[in-house]
Amino acid sequence: MLIRTKKEIPASEVTDRSLFRRRRQLIKASALGALASFGLSFPELARADAGSKLPGFGKDSPYSINEEPTDFEDVTRYNNFYEFGTGKSDPAENAKGFKTRPWTLAIEGEVEKPGVLDIDQLISGQNLEERIYRLRCVEAWSMVVPWVGFSLGGFLKQFNPTSKAKFVEFTTLFDPGQMPGQQISVLEWPYVEGLRIDEAMHPLTILAVGLYGEVLPNQNGAPLRLVVPWKYGFKSIKSIVRIRLTEDMPHTSWNLSAPDEYGFYANVNPEVPHPRWSQKRERVIGGGLFSLKRDTELFNGYAEQVAHLYQGMDLNRNF
Repeated sequence: MLIRTKKEIPASEVTDRSLFRRRRQLIKASALGALASFGLSFPELARADAGSKLPGFGKDSPYSINEEPTDFEDVTRYNNFYEFGTGKSDPAENAKGFKTRPWTLAIEGEVEKPGVLDIDQLISGQNLEERIYRLRCVEAWSMVVPWVGFSLGGFLKQFNPTSKAKFVEFTTLFDPGQMPGQQISVLEWPYVEGLRIDEAMHPLTILAVGLYGEVLPNQNGAPLRLVVPWKYGFKSIKSIVRIRLTEDMPHTSWNLSAPDEYGFYANVNPEVPHPRWSQKRERVIGGGLFSLKRDTELFNGYAEQVAHLYQGMDLNRNF
């Protein structure tokens, strides 16, 4: 297995968040000033267990990319999480009171040892590490996030998947009282996503429980979310309560809602446009109104690691 190792700066030396924030102060000030002139503002930052650190995780991961992480405030204030609203700033505002304890995760389906795990026992039993991954969204924007998590494949192996396990289905919590977006029929709730079993078992695929060394904020998918860095962001389902291994391809929420726009595979591909816009370029989040644009890379830059999974497939049909 080829793993990306080209790094000049180890992840353990990534700039401390407080220093990183000060270094961008002038850029931020000018961008926020421009927003204020239009009568716009960001909501107050909402976090799960605000300021809570995640101790004891490895930071020098060979899976990390050698790119500067997006500022913490941008990562936690510019989100897609329709359960808390369709606007990018809605999740940070509407997820403030979201309760992530108690929380359990059910493992079901084609496994020899199904079970239900308490989230804190689950996390304490894993080898956590920080991985700096690029997140690419279908709306043609991207950011670089220092996730803290663990291998999904290694986790699933603990439950002894059967030979019939061809796909993995993930389900988000359904709680319209806490998640106001679920009171609106934007999608079929609860949110469901899925991967092919080899995608789920790939070493790049992780379950994240934190970012920037802190407990995962509510608006970013607390307490547990999927991260699949070579796919569009809607595949990385948040606030997971159930993982089910299946023989048949799962019916996923966005694919049911708009199959011509959101394919099951959702691999980042600049040559396959969204029906309403091109995917050849992406806006890099972090520069306010002055965000840079970059060329979109096939598989989000992870082609060396994952292209073999799709050998012989028509990536225009299987998008």
